[in-house]
Amino acid sequence: MADDKSKTDSRDRDRVAGDEEYEVGYFASKFGLSIPQVRELIAKYGNDRETLEAEAKRLGVR
Repeated sequence: MADDKSKTDSRDRDRVAGDEEYEVGYFASKFGLSIPQVRELIAKYGNDRETLEAEAKRLGVR
């Protein structure tokens, strides 16, 4: 039987959950940042993944 596409969960993959250690840690390791640096980016720019990735790249770390 095929999957019912109308029954989806509410996860937002386009957001970084700043309160989840594993997500902050993954983002930090992906861009070579420290966890406090990632938390600072989230505080400054919000939790939109695309924006955060652009700002992390702009730091020139990766």
